[in-house]
Amino acid sequence: MTPLILVVAVGLAISIILLFVGVAAPRPADQVSDRLSEYGTRAVTLEELELSQPFADRVVRPMLRGISDAISRLSPNRNVAETRRRLEMAGRPYGWGPTEFMGLRGLAAVVGFLLPFILMSITQAPLRNRLIFPIVLGALGYFAPVLWLRGKITRRQREIVKSLPDALDLLTVSVEAGLGFDAAIAKVAEKWDDELSRAFERVIHEIRIGKLRREALRDMADNMDVPDVTSFVAAIIQADQLGVSLSKILRIQSEQMRTKRRQRAEEMAHKAPIKMLIPMVFLIFPALYIVLLGPAVLVLLHSGVFGAGLAPPPPGAIP
Repeated sequence: MTPLILVVAVGLAISIILLFVGVAAPRPADQVSDRLSEYGTRAVTLEELELSQPFADRVVRPMLRGISDAISRLSPNRNVAETRRRLEMAGRPYGWGPTEFMGLRGLAAVVGFLLPFILMSITQAPLRNRLIFPIVLGALGYFAPVLWLRGKITRRQREIVKSLPDALDLLTVSVEAGLGFDAAIAKVAEKWDDELSRAFERVIHEIRIGKLRREALRDMADNMDVPDVTSFVAAIIQADQLGVSLSKILRIQSEQMRTKRRQRAEEMAHKAPIKMLIPMVFLIFPALYIVLLGPAVLVLLHSGVFGAGLAPPPPGAIP
């Protein structure tokens, strides 16, 4: 039975890896057009339409939703709202919603518990270890997606802060050249392909479907949670309500963002010597002392200064 259990454990691990790969696989960009072309050419049955969907949409996502429903019964609604907000701040990675993410956490916890438990049961480990290690790894599997999501949020915010001054410069030039503010935002979204440009593209789509500009901009600032973007959106909304020229506001905002970027660069330059001090003290200086003072210490030990000393080196040896 031991080889059979080992084969089952390995198969389960491979299945979980393939499951994550299927969920994280990019979706084809022309999926909607392909379905519309199928509708235009011939009649498609419900079974063919279902089988035409990716494996992740047919199998993986329903499984994650089932696990998420079981978890959501035990968790309050504010956890779901907070998860949705964090996913928006991270840019909706892989198109996940709170249902898929909470299901992924539950699945990672189950896998983190079952795999060590099965393997330690095969190796006849003590009962105490068979309970402690799977519980610890299950807890790590449950909280690992949260740590990964925090990293995604931090990287996205850094990318937005880095690209914001250049985007404001292009907005300023476009508005001063005669374009409207919405057309200038569309120009920024067309010019670059980063997190900020995708957020501007989403704002344009929301305005086109009937959402007010100030609400779309405010939602963008809330989903980013970047102080620079929040101050920029507040200035644009205030200028729109008071009738102030947007070109002047954009010019002032772009100058302030460039000043802040220069101040951040100076701050990082001042922090560099402090950060370099730790590797210098613990890595470079000890090796340097060994190279410089090592021969002198050996000479003193052989000279008898510290008592009897060591045995003299053999003739012809380098002292």
